[in-house]
Amino acid sequence: MSVKNEQIEKNLVKLTFEVSAEDFEKAINQTYKKNASKFNIPGYRKGKAPRKIVEKYYTAAIFYDDAINAVLPAAYESALEESGVDAVARPEIDVEEIKKGEPVVFTALVTTKPEVKLGDYKGIEVDKLDYTVTDEDVDKDIEATQKKNARLITIDDRAIENEDIAVIDFEGFCDGVAFDGGKGEDYELEIGSGTFIPGFEEQLVGAKTDDDVEVKVTFPEEYHADNLAGKDAVFKVKVKEIKKRELPELDDDFASEVSDFDTMAEFKVDVRKKLEEAAENKAKTDTENAIIDKVIENAEFDIPDAMKEAQIDNIVRDFAQRLAYQGMSLDMYMQYTGQTEETFRAQFGEQAEKQISGSLVLEAIQKAEGIEAGPEEVELHLVDMSKKYNMELDKLKEALSDVEKENIKKELELQKTIDMIVNNASVK
Repeated sequence: MSVKNEQIEKNLVKLTFEVSAEDFEKAINQTYKKNASKFNIPGYRKGKAPRKIVEKYYTAAIFYDDAINAVLPAAYESALEESGVDAVARPEIDVEEIKKGEPVVFTALVTTKPEVKLGDYKGIEVDKLDYTVTDEDVDKDIEATQKKNARLITIDDRAIENEDIAVIDFEGFCDGVAFDGGKGEDYELEIGSGTFIPGFEEQLVGAKTDDDVEVKVTFPEEYHADNLAGKDAVFKVKVKEIKKRELPELDDDFASEVSDFDTMAEFKVDVRKKLEEAAENKAKTDTENAIIDKVIENAEFDIPDAMKEAQIDNIVRDFAQRLAYQGMSLDMYMQYTGQTEETFRAQFGEQAEKQISGSLVLEAIQKAEGIEAGPEEVELHLVDMSKKYNMELDKLKEALSDVEKENIKKELELQKTIDMIVNNASVK
């Protein structure tokens, strides 16, 4: 493949590459075969018209989009490999030219990995961190376990109070018209949790089972749905049930049910021990993070906007997946929390920059120090993984793709780099 590499500006290159006429013709023919049944040409049974007739009837360009989508991914990857360009975000790709019997020419604006100028990364000095576990910490942990093991009981003799769980049906109206996404049934809403639009939950306090309540709210000015932003709305709410958490007594019976101990005294000792272990691990992790933060501060680099946006995409995707496990869509979450897509993404900007900064600097140090993970280290890691997942080693290796194995190698090299930096630091 012939690839032209042109530097447009810092961290932005323009790649010009092509797909041969032969390969593009094959893609067009495959596209025709795949879609032949969709074409109804006069004089031919549906799906039986020859390709030339279809192209004459609809123009030859009828198959171009699908054919381009078929050949472009592999062509772009080949162009990156041949040019040695290290892309860090989705490119902007254009089709420059399509002529029958000639190669198809593409251009791609590619954001590249920024150059890192390392500062000091050995002999970093940080203050020693020490987290003390108090009696209050122990009590809070036990109370959390108590709440987790609470029973939900139905309340029939009083109205909704703060911290109750109201089971409701609701439907929202704006200017008297129901709006999309504003309806729910048998929704369990914890009063005071701040799950819904500000002002919603407070207006349910005092309502009783079977009551119909009109909840009046105002959507935030920067709401993700433009048709609702800043507008007043009315939710018609039906209270179907009121529930309350009934906490178990903190006695020896409780201790025996939630732990391997027979008495609360023994349980408390164990809770403190685990909290102290967690505090020690946190101090260690936070100390390492403080060291790495200083190393990053000592380095010089610029993060391209496209790279930052790509990382935010990854964070949002992970967030959406976690929501899906809870039975909630991202759109629903933004609606209930009164956020726009813009404000929602903005909250991850700092996190994205920190993740990118760490990755860039640690990778630069790893290359500077020539740190690698050998085959035997990867093998030991795979052995540990097989034990963790209770799988035979050979079956685990078969299940892992080449990309996953390469990622394991990179993770090991990253950890070795962090260990080297930390071991050379001074903790006062």
